[in-house]
Amino acid sequence: MVLALAGIVVSVLALKVHNMDPGLAPPCAVSEHWDCGAVNHSRYAVFPPKSFDEEPGSKALHIPVSVFGIVGYALIGIFALLGRWWIVLPLAQFGFFAACLLSYLEAFVLQKWCIYCVWSQSLATAALILTVIALLLRHRQRGLVHGN
Repeated sequence: MVLALAGIVVSVLALKVHNMDPGLAPPCAVSEHWDCGAVNHSRYAVFPPKSFDEEPGSKALHIPVSVFGIVGYALIGIFALLGRWWIVLPLAQFGFFAACLLSYLEAFVLQKWCIYCVWSQSLATAALILTVIALLLRHRQRGLVHGN
């Protein structure tokens, strides 16, 4: 639950940068390689990604990726709180692989990193690892109870 809350906070901070005026320097623009403003205003900061020929005032529906992070972390937190680990596991897996894809885009396509995205990748990784550990411990306890 704590990781999910931290993930929501990080995703909200990324959404805040996404909604900023692109001309303003965000507080997380540290160097030419660490610039969350450039990352959060890239064509990959929304889903589906913006096409290269899309007009600036286009009415196409694009949802900020950070919104998916907020919703995903909220679902992980809710189901973790309810002890529904069999639901938390696929959510954590999806979050981890989505964060991996975004990290790939940052490293090899944009060649810029967003500190909020790196934090989110770390939180998604930790959530997946802890979920697997929780499921293994739960499975082990059930085996001990049933005499196996």
